[in-house]
Amino acid sequence: MIYTVTFNPSLDYIVSVDDFKLGMTNRTVSEQMLPGGKGINVSIVLKNLGFENVALGFMAGFVGEEIRRRMEETGCRTDFISVENGVSRINVKLKSIDGTEINGQGPVISPEKVEELLCKIDNLKEGDILVLAGSIPASMPSTMYHDILERIQGKGVISVVDATKDLLLRVLPYHPFFIKPNNHELGEIFGVTLTEREEVVPYAKKLQEMGARNVLVSMAGKGAVMVAEDGSVYTRPAPKGNLVNAVGAGDSMVAGFLAGWLESKDYEQAFKMGISTGSASAFSEFLATKEEVLKVLADVEKQSR
Repeated sequence: MIYTVTFNPSLDYIVSVDDFKLGMTNRTVSEQMLPGGKGINVSIVLKNLGFENVALGFMAGFVGEEIRRRMEETGCRTDFISVENGVSRINVKLKSIDGTEINGQGPVISPEKVEELLCKIDNLKEGDILVLAGSIPASMPSTMYHDILERIQGKGVISVVDATKDLLLRVLPYHPFFIKPNNHELGEIFGVTLTEREEVVPYAKKLQEMGARNVLVSMAGKGAVMVAEDGSVYTRPAPKGNLVNAVGAGDSMVAGFLAGWLESKDYEQAFKMGISTGSASAFSEFLATKEEVLKVLADVEKQSR
């Protein structure tokens, strides 16, 4: 079974406002409300691609209940832990001004609730896949990812990590199967600016030398790069299409890579599936459906011939 962990899920309230004015009453012309968080996005896309999975994490209050309800509406299985202190966050995203959003804080996670999650993770078995994605709430230990991977060592659980800087670096000694920084995050780790695919390769290999088995680097409109544990290096430009919504594209790439690898056990095919799924979500109003992914994948396959 695949398990995803989202420590701080959200309800994303996405609005468009014509002629937005600061200090004035503005009225929306369109509204969407979606469950959000990196692990949750991975869960939804995996489900869209036909892969059953369980979304783990914390939820609180009426917002948490709505996140759970909307997740189950998509067909995803959830096993969230209820938290008494606070309420799950609502993130406001203003489509009219690209990149403008206000993210909530989320609830306080007590040590007892953290231990409850760790006990769930302790039940994972050989061959299960664990996806850790996103940031850690301030109320939780900053070593959370490290602590989880330490606990599952030797169990045969396949780990996937999509996180930034220290969260990512701390897990490398535990040899995660697959990590997915973007080029900006990769550059931040090594104190460099990386804008071209060729520049990314040596730094992805450094993360591999530090312990990661496979490194997939997303680069938005520039495409992606992958350094595989068998020594192969794959680079591709981004598939052609109209950018509609970049939110969740990186998470979709994680889901697509996993789906491709589970189906084929072939790294090149998994890479193609990853970049196709990430792009399909970017070309869509919502997270990509299987039909949308297969359409982009067909174009990618044509370019490969």
